Amino acid sequence: MQISDNKVVSIAYELRLDGEGGEIIEVKNSLHPLVFLYGAGALLPAFEQNIKSLKKGDEFAFLLKCDQAYGPAKEDALVELPVSNFLIDGEIDSDLLVEGNAIPMVDSQGNHLNGIVAEIKQDTIMMDFNHPLAGDDLYFSGVVTDIREATADELARGSAAGACCSSGDCDSCHSSCS
Repeated sequence: MQISDNKVVSIAYELRLDGEGGEIIEVKNSLHPLVFLYGAGALLPAFEQNIKSLKKGDEFAFLLKCDQAYGPAKEDALVELPVSNFLIDGEIDSDLLVEGNAIPMVDSQGNHLNGIVAEIKQDTIMMDFNHPLAGDDLYFSGVVTDIREATADELARGSAAGACCSSGDCDSCHSSCS
């Protein structure tokens, strides 16, 4: 069986920044592979294109330039917010407001997003809403550990059984990971 739309794919891989010799930033092994519904839009399109038609046991290695991954970092994704936005019961949680800390937030349209505390000023906080890998080239190497047909439930849900969202919070995107 080959990787194609509506197949549940399991892969073990290593993700490095900027090429084959770059810093390792993520590893999924064969005991805990990445499991996803191919073609459902959960992964980068260029990533899926690079593994299309592979079979169980096939190895892969490829570089996604930043434009094929999360794009360049955007200046307009840096947003200065008043410190008052971060008050909890009238006080600032000093453990929360630390440069480099990721803070889950909700925009004015109700969209959930994560911001990174970029700078703390007297009355404002500079938040970075770029994807953490924006501006980076990504090098993937790994192996296809399994391929199977998706069930009707998986197709209806748009994700593989047991495949939780990148946030790890299954309830935020579907009712269960079963």
